[in-house]
Amino acid sequence: MECEWAIEEAKKTGLVVAATMAMAKTGCFNGWPPGQCAVRMARAGAQVVGVNCVFDPDGTLTTIKKMKEALDAEGLKPFLMTQPNGFMCPGTGKHGYTSCPEYPFAMDSRVCTRIDIHKYARAAYELGVRYIGGCCGFEAHHVRAISEELAKERGRWPEGSKKHEMWGGGNIHSTLPHVRARVGKDYWMSIVPSSGRGPASHPLNPKPEDG
Repeated sequence: MECEWAIEEAKKTGLVVAATMAMAKTGCFNGWPPGQCAVRMARAGAQVVGVNCVFDPDGTLTTIKKMKEALDAEGLKPFLMTQPNGFMCPGTGKHGYTSCPEYPFAMDSRVCTRIDIHKYARAAYELGVRYIGGCCGFEAHHVRAISEELAKERGRWPEGSKKHEMWGGGNIHSTLPHVRARVGKDYWMSIVPSSGRGPASHPLNPKPEDG
């Protein structure tokens, strides 16, 4: 596996080696499932093992869970890393978000909300992931959402969060009663965002791929 060669070369620097692969929950292009990829990376000497890019937070979490299960079964304990892309792309196969018909110039309506990222950060942390980040499509407010969600665990509040109150705080900026009623975590964590672009049968919605 090419990743193993890269790890072996990186080890020669004497630095900590972090190795991630962009792959679907079914595994890499060479046919290795996520769990076996993780085990091989750890045995090659990577102190941090994980998955990056191409897939959305949900897909990434599914893959890292498979990796952790295999590592645990082998008694291997590297740190875990996740870096999903910042677009929601359920149902795509091994090519991930590049399979979306909107890729690359019309992905805007698929951008993750900060709420999606709060949920991702919490789920990743509870799985045991300690390097929690993002890749293509991630913006500053996404990174801030990770830091806010894990502020207690990190022992400090993000610097960029000092200018606003989470979940609308006690005063969401609107004079409209129905908007002001949206203050609070319960509302925002339960919302299902809409693209405003028609029903699920809209021709721009991709058909699931095998893989």
